[in-house]
Amino acid sequence: MELNYAFEDMSREELLGWLQDAAKLWLAHDGLWFQAIEAEDGMEKAIAHDTTAWSRFSPIEAKRIMKRLDLEPGGGISALVRCLQHRLYAHLNEQELVEQSDRHCVFRMKKCRVQDARKRRGLPDFPCKSVGIVEYETFARTIDPRLKCRCIACPPDAHPDQWYCSWEFTLEENPQEAS
Repeated sequence: MELNYAFEDMSREELLGWLQDAAKLWLAHDGLWFQAIEAEDGMEKAIAHDTTAWSRFSPIEAKRIMKRLDLEPGGGISALVRCLQHRLYAHLNEQELVEQSDRHCVFRMKKCRVQDARKRRGLPDFPCKSVGIVEYETFARTIDPRLKCRCIACPPDAHPDQWYCSWEFTLEENPQEAS
């Protein structure tokens, strides 16, 4: 018996709902995977494994988004901004672009599903900075090797109540300057 592709006849609203659910499931799997390693080997090892996973996942996600948007590598800040809007996180978290020019942008995560859940449970912020640095650097450099990423603040750093993490991206003159 052949199964039909269930999404073909869905409305835009239904498809967006399924996309948001898929993103939530992806994040739930990521969290459960992390917690399993943390329970077995501790937070430090779990973060080390998480960093490795993100260093591999971020370029895959960037390449797939670029393919879907028909973008070639080397598109600079404008390509990065477009791709950031299509990440799985964009369906779960509240993000904002604070500044943007041809050579620079500042991106913030105003609401983070992971951090908000921890806050509701009375837990401190999850210390995701070291993972975020690898995640955003590899994502950006996949889009354009000239892009340089700098963390403005990310937990465990102190941050205002209005956002959890903030990242600055700069387009360097040549790729050697970005490394």
